[in-house]
Amino acid sequence: MPDRQEATCTRLYDGCAILSDPIHGYIIFTTPISYGPKPLETTEKALIDSPWMQRLRYIAQLQSARWVYPSAEHSRFVHSLGAMHLAGVFARHLYPSLKEVVPDAPSAPFIESLLRISALLHDIGHGPFCHFFDDHFLGAFNLTHEKLGQAIIRESLAPLIAGIRRAPGGNFAPGESLDPEQVAFLIHKDKSFRTPPDYPRWLVLLKPLFSGIFTADNLDYVLRDSYMCGVAVGPVDVHRLMHYTFFSPSGLTLHKAGLSALVTFLNARSYLYANVYYHRTVRSFDLHLGDIFRKTIDIVFPYHPLKQLDLYADLTDWSLIQEIRRWRTNPTRRDLFDEWQRLLMRDVKWKMAYDTTLPIRNVDTSAFSATDLETRIRALLPSDLRTLPFRVDIASSDPRPMNPATLGEKQIYVYTQATQSVSASALAEYIHDIPAQVIQCRLYTLSHDHDKALSHAAETALRNLVSPI
Repeated sequence: MPDRQEATCTRLYDGCAILSDPIHGYIIFTTPISYGPKPLETTEKALIDSPWMQRLRYIAQLQSARWVYPSAEHSRFVHSLGAMHLAGVFARHLYPSLKEVVPDAPSAPFIESLLRISALLHDIGHGPFCHFFDDHFLGAFNLTHEKLGQAIIRESLAPLIAGIRRAPGGNFAPGESLDPEQVAFLIHKDKSFRTPPDYPRWLVLLKPLFSGIFTADNLDYVLRDSYMCGVAVGPVDVHRLMHYTFFSPSGLTLHKAGLSALVTFLNARSYLYANVYYHRTVRSFDLHLGDIFRKTIDIVFPYHPLKQLDLYADLTDWSLIQEIRRWRTNPTRRDLFDEWQRLLMRDVKWKMAYDTTLPIRNVDTSAFSATDLETRIRALLPSDLRTLPFRVDIASSDPRPMNPATLGEKQIYVYTQATQSVSASALAEYIHDIPAQVIQCRLYTLSHDHDKALSHAAETALRNLVSPI
């Protein structure tokens, strides 16, 4: 039997472990208790070590940017751990105001665990090359990685989720247990989904923490992606933003004193889109990837993902590229292999010939599409260049909501202490100077031989689509 001193020391650290993270320092997570009689319990460790979570180690966080920023080799796995950590910090800070607004809300450890587990699993449905996989494969099945994630939670991870009974902050109240359906609800981003009226109010109030203007997800990826890419985005004061966030009877609310932190975060996020996610060479690689991705996936994974989740569990960046490497000696797939080889060896196929950035408010969006713009540009080229191979690439980012007062369940409110008022419309006043949407329009060709003619035609075509400021 251990003596009293040993028992005390053991209890202080039993049931939790830490891991080192370059962004957040130490990230704590729950582990099975080893001191004394060993209860049969499920902890966060079981989810982290599950095949579905470990699979995310082999899916890069940045689908193409890692070919441009050499140090950006981080995975969806480490991002998910970071999001879990931030969700837990949010939970501990927000719980007192949540309990005040909704007195019948579950215990603080339950809310902490629900937010942490939801953040941990928010990317569980991602496939190889992440959002590119959504756009070029899952869309054909009317799926997104969130919808796949919900299926994985319900069909594969539900027993582990339901077995958890404590968070780093303590044990759940008697009778409380996590509901996988609540986790699935928090991670969904289906615009057609209508929340059933019988859903608990405390649960609905938590939704903006996963799909609002600032979330555990986007706070982590802005910090992590900029750090791993070596890109300075300016100050992102997460702690100030959290400190001034609380629940009012209206919903998730930001004290006016925290708006400066929100604005700097939104600007940092916008800077990342312009200089990392939509970097000119990143988009060049994406164009090349678009030429070969669907053909490749149709060979490697000719299934409906929801009907073959067991096979989908093995589909990652690594497994896809490994399969492609086997095609070197396959005569029917050699051409596809050669294109992948060019891509993986950074042999840039599409060269940028023209580049401009447009705020959405100055653009006639009804006529602004890559196909339409290509047609207009081609008609303006000299006759001997009208068959020239070129691509129009339009990358659109949304630095802030178009109408900050009409976000539905994602609504963020602002509290003004001077008037002691809470308002949704007040948010628009402070973020008005940030464009609601930005379009980066580029032309790519196979060589730089005709950049001048293409640029002239593009500027002429855009002049008719963009109104003066």
